[in-house]
Amino acid sequence: MEYGSDLMVELMRRCGIECAALNPGATFRGIHDSLVNYAGNRGPELILCTHEEIAVAVAHGYAKAAHRPMVALVHDVVGLQHASMAIFNAWCDREPVLVVGGTGPMDAAARRPWIDWVHTAHLQADLVRHYVKWDDQPASLAAVPESFFRAYRLATQEPQGPVYLCYDVALQEARLVPPVEIPDPARYLRTTRLAPEPDAVDQLARWLVEAEFPVLLADRAGRHPSAVAWLVELAEAVGAAVVDTGRRHNFPADHPLDSSESKDEVLSRADFVLALEVYDLYGALHGPVDRITRQARPLLRPDTRVAHVTVGDLHARGWVHDTNRPQPVDLTVVADTAVVLPLLVERTRSRLGEAASGSSAREDRRRFVEGLHRRAREGAQRVLEERWSDRPISLPRLAYEVGQAVRALPWQLANGRLGGWPRRLWPFREPDCFLGYNEGAGLGYGMGVSLGACLANRGTGRLVVNLQSEGDFLYTPGALYTASAHRLPLLVVLANNRSYYNDEEHQEEVARARGRPVENKGVGIRLDDPDVDYRKLAESFGVWAGGRVEDPDELPAVLARAVRVCTEERRPALVEVLCAPR
Repeated sequence: MEYGSDLMVELMRRCGIECAALNPGATFRGIHDSLVNYAGNRGPELILCTHEEIAVAVAHGYAKAAHRPMVALVHDVVGLQHASMAIFNAWCDREPVLVVGGTGPMDAAARRPWIDWVHTAHLQADLVRHYVKWDDQPASLAAVPESFFRAYRLATQEPQGPVYLCYDVALQEARLVPPVEIPDPARYLRTTRLAPEPDAVDQLARWLVEAEFPVLLADRAGRHPSAVAWLVELAEAVGAAVVDTGRRHNFPADHPLDSSESKDEVLSRADFVLALEVYDLYGALHGPVDRITRQARPLLRPDTRVAHVTVGDLHARGWVHDTNRPQPVDLTVVADTAVVLPLLVERTRSRLGEAASGSSAREDRRRFVEGLHRRAREGAQRVLEERWSDRPISLPRLAYEVGQAVRALPWQLANGRLGGWPRRLWPFREPDCFLGYNEGAGLGYGMGVSLGACLANRGTGRLVVNLQSEGDFLYTPGALYTASAHRLPLLVVLANNRSYYNDEEHQEEVARARGRPVENKGVGIRLDDPDVDYRKLAESFGVWAGGRVEDPDELPAVLARAVRVCTEERRPALVEVLCAPR
């Protein structure tokens, strides 16, 4: 190590950072040089992006799929402003992203005319401070190691989240005289998980065993892969209905106790609900929402007992109320669900063994829940058959055909829900098979996050699938450059309804409520003039493209070809499908 930036990159290496996504910028030119010429562009490897929003989204998707952070490099004030939406998405999603930025010289006497002045802020982190877990701007090279270790630890501790580190360009380019000693990272990074009070686990076990109709409500428990198997064990031990909200994959969709499609019915019967890291508990226990009044009815009886295992309260900020409306509960257990579930399985089995009766009631409940599950699956098949030949292509048919195309492979759905149809029709079983929602709901999310998942899956043989809406895609089409340049074998199925359709629905409802023409609902919303040729766009980036597919019977052959491109040629493929909005 000769320069300050060498030190910064060495810290990334010692923390096991594998990749650094960037759009090039002069204020981190020192770090850029060190990544290439000191570290040899290996560990971390540079991932070139055409926009900082894409770079941060790539790091976000990598964290979701790999369960460890990568770095996103952003250029001073302007790059941080471009990146801010993606940082907010990562914040709302509770995912660890190490955002590293440069700034022009803090010493005003060292600044070039104009450019260094407009690209230097007195406190650059003010741009994002409300939606990062921590930020720092070390004033000396000696302070850099401890600052970096603290940032890494805070990003990865529950509740996880993005952090921001800003390095003065003068600090990056300064010589390491005298040398800076790097302490052992393990002594800064090794921490335990957040465990529950023993009495709280006993209480949860007693309520589960004594309940006549317990429901397990899982939202983000599956962010830790081990939690999925423990949740299955708990449900089977108790004979409880399980509702998976779909924000992450929490519970096998084809398990007989999965009641996600019968959520309203099982919650209306529940006398005890155990919520497991539910992002919006109030919203999960109310519904549906009236778009005009913005109100929702409660799904639970007034006497239903509710407990919640969560670390969500530790993530609160005042700037944006992403903690959602508070829901009254009988017990909040502040702990990591992945720690609580195995303890709860053990205590619950112990209580069941001690119970003198109740097995008959549990079996009756189990049969009832299994019947709900079976009818829901049969209902989904009926809808698929009814809409099999629809044109534009129906979402059930599209989901089915993509599922058939990837069924023989290990796969991961990184983005896109198609109205929930993949979970109804695909074998959602394995941990991390679905990486969940865009919790921040900022558009421009899907492509970058999916590319990050591809990076995390290199060498695993897993095919990463992106069910990409065209409106979100048009925010960051330059992500195709990163896909092609780094030969990331991402399967992009572009579901094109030629509209920002969610807003069409809002405009229709407002027009109806006001007695105005609903025929105007698409003005300022439709994406059909010009009618974008996504195939040409993808091919211009060197991405294989098939489509536009308008005939549903053509889907199997086109999707099969795209899958071969991804799996055999190891490069990205895009299939555009003209589909119905619902």
